[in-house]
Amino acid sequence: MAKTKVHVIPHSHWDREWYFTSSRSTIYLVKHLKEVIETLEAKEDYHFYLMDAQSSLIEDYLRYCPEDKTRLEKLIAEKRLITGPWYTQTDQLVISQESIVRNLLYGTRIAREMGHSMAVGYVPDAFGQGGNMPQIYKEFGISKFLFWRGVADNRLKQTEFIWRGDDGTEMLAEQIPFGYYYGANIPEDETELKTYLDEQIGALEEKASTPNVYFPNGLDQAPVRKNLPELVAKFNELDHSREYQIASPETFFADLEKDVTDLPVIAGELTEGKHSRLHKSIFSTRADLKQANNEIENFLSNVLEPVLSISYSLGNRYPHNELAEIWKLMFENAAHDSIGGCNSDTTNRDVKHRYKLASDLATNLLDLNMRLISEKIAQKQPFQFTVFNPLPYEKSGVIKMTAYIPEDNFTIEDTRGNELEYTILEKKDLTEYVLNQHIYLNPSKPVYLPEKVFLATMLVDVNSIPALGYDTIYFNLEKEVAEQQPKQSAETKIENEFYKIQLADNNSLTIHDKKSGRTYTDQMIFVENGDDGDSYNYSPPRKDLLISSKEAIIDTVEASVSGINQALTISFKLNVPYNLEERANGEKTKEMTIKTLISLRKNEELIRFDVQVINQVLSHRLCVTFATEIASKFSTADQLFAPINRPVRLPEMDVWEAEEWQEAPISIEAMQSFVSLHDESHGVAVMTEGVREYEIIGENYDTISLTLFRTFSHMGKTDLLYRPGRASGESIVETPDAQLLGEINATFALTLFESSFDEANIAKKAKEYLSNPPVYQMSDFLNGRLIYVYRDEEKTLDSTYSLGLPVIDGAIISAVKKAEDSDAFITRFFNPYLQKEIAIPEIFQGKERHLDESNEAETKTTLTHAKVQTYLFEK
Repeated sequence: MAKTKVHVIPHSHWDREWYFTSSRSTIYLVKHLKEVIETLEAKEDYHFYLMDAQSSLIEDYLRYCPEDKTRLEKLIAEKRLITGPWYTQTDQLVISQESIVRNLLYGTRIAREMGHSMAVGYVPDAFGQGGNMPQIYKEFGISKFLFWRGVADNRLKQTEFIWRGDDGTEMLAEQIPFGYYYGANIPEDETELKTYLDEQIGALEEKASTPNVYFPNGLDQAPVRKNLPELVAKFNELDHSREYQIASPETFFADLEKDVTDLPVIAGELTEGKHSRLHKSIFSTRADLKQANNEIENFLSNVLEPVLSISYSLGNRYPHNELAEIWKLMFENAAHDSIGGCNSDTTNRDVKHRYKLASDLATNLLDLNMRLISEKIAQKQPFQFTVFNPLPYEKSGVIKMTAYIPEDNFTIEDTRGNELEYTILEKKDLTEYVLNQHIYLNPSKPVYLPEKVFLATMLVDVNSIPALGYDTIYFNLEKEVAEQQPKQSAETKIENEFYKIQLADNNSLTIHDKKSGRTYTDQMIFVENGDDGDSYNYSPPRKDLLISSKEAIIDTVEASVSGINQALTISFKLNVPYNLEERANGEKTKEMTIKTLISLRKNEELIRFDVQVINQVLSHRLCVTFATEIASKFSTADQLFAPINRPVRLPEMDVWEAEEWQEAPISIEAMQSFVSLHDESHGVAVMTEGVREYEIIGENYDTISLTLFRTFSHMGKTDLLYRPGRASGESIVETPDAQLLGEINATFALTLFESSFDEANIAKKAKEYLSNPPVYQMSDFLNGRLIYVYRDEEKTLDSTYSLGLPVIDGAIISAVKKAEDSDAFITRFFNPYLQKEIAIPEIFQGKERHLDESNEAETKTTLTHAKVQTYLFEK
């Protein structure tokens, strides 16, 4: 019988921040990596050291110790110090698909520039694994997967298996069954060592299906065990039934591949919390930070990068370095603890600050590049605007924009002379401020100065904005027009071409679908209840009190009607408990005000919601529900480059306590942008710009519940209803910031459809919902300190333009950007359907690239289920 080969993997799992700040972590990282370098250089038999697969740690170290770059390059090139493929150890369920791709893109590139990027998808601590990750890994040349959390022994009896992604891609996988910290505490007394090895390695042998076992030696922020080679030699002296060696994940898999046969196949998401906690409701922890993350991620890939590509095609510099800084700020926040929000308040303030930096850089990059284009378009009117379309097809419809407008009435016209409908939602007089900022850079040039200037929020019904391009619109001050502000009334109903919405007697909405004739009742019911959980898990109190907006007291109702938008504003107050003690006693001593703006734009199949909550109470959760009357066994949501069907209730809920699961297998799930309940002929979908968490509830599982926020008092708590036993995180760390006292905002949308899910094109609607066309105002009176003064530029650009990149009909575009290593453009498309395949036009064939932007030989004629494909087109 072959000896067991024990692969001892020295490592440190290095959280960049957690209950401690990134500043503390970095200071200790410098000390730690210095010791690792010295140890590896001093001991040739210390063959490998795994530095948590995060290239960012190498960058962090070199920021303070640049003199060690050559030493690091040598160790990394020799594959002794192991780094990559990640930039940071990212979450895979609530982070956007493009964020994950860019994390690997930057992570592998940095590691390769240093000498070598580990070709193993190493994920020691993320809270679940995304179902389309095998395809993503393979696109980066990674064919092995090493992880801890997500698979229970009811599905997997051994540590080795084949992981099949949602698109069918397969890869060899190894589970670290007892955690990455399993072999951290090795006794050095010989009298204890043999017993320790028999127990620890024996447990791994029982799990393994080959003679190879993975034995991790390390833990969180673990110091390098300098005498590990001597200890391993001692293992071999004491234990003749096994062979011990210091190894790396790559050398482990090289040996494992020689011995594996007939492996079981595990398909899709890995989100079972039987043996390791997954903290599924972490998706709504610190809703304020989640919302900031989601808005910036959407802005980067849906708006900023497409506009930068348009700008680059017109001769402007593409800001690779600035984008890298923004993405890296996002990656720091995407690390599983950081995006989870399961940190100390001090750390979460750092997270919030990074979002501010990322947002500021991104919005100003957009502003500059829109301006670089707009200032080269001939000025035909004092109020001129460039409307950009970040989508790969022509855009028409109502858009939202801000503008400095005159007091006089005006019409809005496009370049073809068409008059555009518009409405002014709100405006503020800024005359003195704006005009006092003006600078006459060229006093010889006459400048139109309006008598009054207002900063306005407007809706404009634009027409045929070119694909991945722009159009110009103008204010015509010479045409008389009626005042374009909506009419206000006390009506309780609104409508457009598709829907009629009425406030019902029970404070919910009744929505009549004009196309189908169906009427949906009990829409937009807010449900408030207690949260006895912590930063890791939502958990209902053992004595809960559910309160819904059906019990609310209506404060005000107002309808606002214009030719292109109708809106209903409902403000009501809920009497709710102040804290968990009051909730247990059935007391309701505090008021919570919920103000909701429901809007219907002209010719749009979306019902838009903008919610403002004044939160003055502690430890609770607020959801909004939509009753669909579609009893279903599955929900459909979008995940990484694909829709996914998930059970509305897991059968493990009936046995989890008896089987002693680490946490309850609740069906609170994550999404990228939408969730839907549907049958073969009709359905309902909810889209979100904010928290990406939902649950299907109701006696018949026919109601979509979207989480708006949850609040709690501590980083960790013990003995939760949904998570028995020890605390996750630090139970002594109080988190008053996590109570989210004050104003909380949430935006989401609803759409109804009379077709199959595939025919409804929900992913396309969600993409458009999250891709509001940006607008730049070119008015000479704004030239000054307000926007940074600019000189006159030669007017060399047309008033309308399209980049003209080809499109795959039916596919969703995930990225448009300049290639990293050439002057060409990168576009990325994926199949958003459950069943339909998409034909790929011939123009794309031969242009295929991998996600890492390297060449791909295979030519594809169809985009099958869950497939993502990247293309390169020359400028």
